[in-house]
Amino acid sequence: MPQRRHLLLATGAALLARPGIAPAQDAPGVTATEIRIGSTNALSGPLSSYSVISRCNAAMFKRLNDEGGVGGRKINFIVYDDGFQPPKTLEQTRRLVEQDRVAFLFNNLGTATNSAIQRYVNQRKIPHLFLATGADKWANPQEYPWTMGWQPSYRVETQIYAKHFTAEKPDAKVAVLYQNDDFGKDFVVGIRDILGPRFDAQVRLASYEATDPTVDSQIVQLQGSGAEVLVIAAAPRFAAQAIRRVADIGWKPMTYLANIASSAATVMIPAGAEKGIGVITSDFRKDQTDPAWANDPGMNEWRGFMRQYLPDADLTDNNYTLAVGYCTTMIQVLKQCGNDFSRENVMKQTTSIAPLEIPTLLPGIRASTSPTQYRPIRAMQLQRWNGRSWDRFGAVIEGASL
Repeated sequence: MPQRRHLLLATGAALLARPGIAPAQDAPGVTATEIRIGSTNALSGPLSSYSVISRCNAAMFKRLNDEGGVGGRKINFIVYDDGFQPPKTLEQTRRLVEQDRVAFLFNNLGTATNSAIQRYVNQRKIPHLFLATGADKWANPQEYPWTMGWQPSYRVETQIYAKHFTAEKPDAKVAVLYQNDDFGKDFVVGIRDILGPRFDAQVRLASYEATDPTVDSQIVQLQGSGAEVLVIAAAPRFAAQAIRRVADIGWKPMTYLANIASSAATVMIPAGAEKGIGVITSDFRKDQTDPAWANDPGMNEWRGFMRQYLPDADLTDNNYTLAVGYCTTMIQVLKQCGNDFSRENVMKQTTSIAPLEIPTLLPGIRASTSPTQYRPIRAMQLQRWNGRSWDRFGAVIEGASL
């Protein structure tokens, strides 16, 4: 059997009987001393820069365990590598469910990869929670009641960009570089939402596959369209390539960058910090590189956590602040469960989150859910790259108003 790379946070606790726990058949993955939680991530391959999200989640659960766990139990967080390959995601998810018998899945990475397992986990009524992807499809409780995203949807994010560039350049030609999957296609749909019948006349599209070596040819192709606006709906490695290539060929469009590719550490600096000056993105998190948060209590709490549990981490990588948001919300759900960690109650508590303050979120943005509201975070603020960090501008925009 081939070796599988994996990240494992184990408690090493003995499996002891204790009153008050739901019967094993009602609470798979739960013992008197342990709750097993499963996940998949690209620990290898072209999108492995996202592996720090799982690393940070593991550290958050370790801190929780150090503080005594939840409901008298420690968290056993198991993450397997899928290399961002959907067939591998299904294989590893089946391993988590059928061999490791996890209680539920948390923060699996990727749109195409989660799409590969969504039907499988919903048929088995396994909570599939706070996915590391902003695809609009994760908020569909009627068809997939056991799946929930976390961050603002890509479609809403793109509507925000389209509203901005149509106000600034109402008749401009628009070029869109997008990953050829549900992630990238949500960006196309978001622009179409705003432009309506003008879309076909104003927009030129170029797609790429996650397995492509570069997007250089697509950028040259889009430049040839004469577009004055560029939207980059790409994963970090390809986003860095696109920003660099745009600068190198002397193209100067008004450029918008997907939030998932806005990390200074993995995108803006590798692209050439000066080459991205003026690029616009949006965010719902505080940016560690922004001096405005130098003495912020929430960010000081985050820095203290990072110093203790991830001392070698690159603090300019905003995937760490993202992971703290995911995991803080997950831990809140676990605390709300009391002593009932059955899958049904985990899902009930997941859909009953009152507005939750998270230290790494922008002021005014909180996580909340209901049985009909499967988008915990629904607001963002525009920001512009200044060569060193992101400068926020404008008001926080609530996605539900679009």
